[in-house]
Amino acid sequence: MSALPPNPAQLPAAAEAARLNERYGEWDAAALLDLAIGRLFAGRIALVSSFGAESAVLLALAADIDPAVPVIFLDTGKLHPETLAYRDILTARLGLRDVRSVGPDAAALAQEDPEEWLWSDDPDRCCHLRKIVPLEAALRPFSAWITGRKRYQGGTRGALAAFDADTAGRIKLNPLVAWKPADIVAFLAARGLPRHPLQARNFLSIGCIPCTRAVRPGEDARAGRWPGRAKTECGIHLSLMSE
Repeated sequence: MSALPPNPAQLPAAAEAARLNERYGEWDAAALLDLAIGRLFAGRIALVSSFGAESAVLLALAADIDPAVPVIFLDTGKLHPETLAYRDILTARLGLRDVRSVGPDAAALAQEDPEEWLWSDDPDRCCHLRKIVPLEAALRPFSAWITGRKRYQGGTRGALAAFDADTAGRIKLNPLVAWKPADIVAFLAARGLPRHPLQARNFLSIGCIPCTRAVRPGEDARAGRWPGRAKTECGIHLSLMSE
């Protein structure tokens, strides 16, 4: 392995991400996770997981390195019960020891979404309250976080690098960036990992109940998110959280 770069805390996040990409951007997922969890950001990194359709891959790879790595799960209060059950199944199966379920502030919801229709009237604001704000709070103790984003998912993810940065100065590691759908299927089969229950009903990208539908034949995997709207991301990986 190459020598480590200077202490990440000494570099601005965007410059650090560029440097890390230059040195390690072509490493495979397991090597990137081992570098980040075990050496580069030891004790200062968390994995953010939706426990969705493809989440088992990243969670299993991270658990192989350190089952005590903090895993942040955003419970928006509007998730499918199958997702909550899947979280518990994978947590037990992989031996994850620090899964942190975080949710929106009850007072903020009572003020801004008392009738629980904000998802219909202003989905961006709903995502902000239910996802972005609680995630930002949960990430404050950390200097880096791990995501499951992949280039094949398209849209803003098409040019994704292995490392990028958020506006709070944290590094984001995307170890599965180069993976294809066939890689996901092969890994899950090889490891004998359970699939999300909703996948059997063709839910290929799974979010909140009112903003997710099954994918129709010929559609891409994220076509079922915010159907009928131009919205394609909750905002976590866009301007509020990314440089």
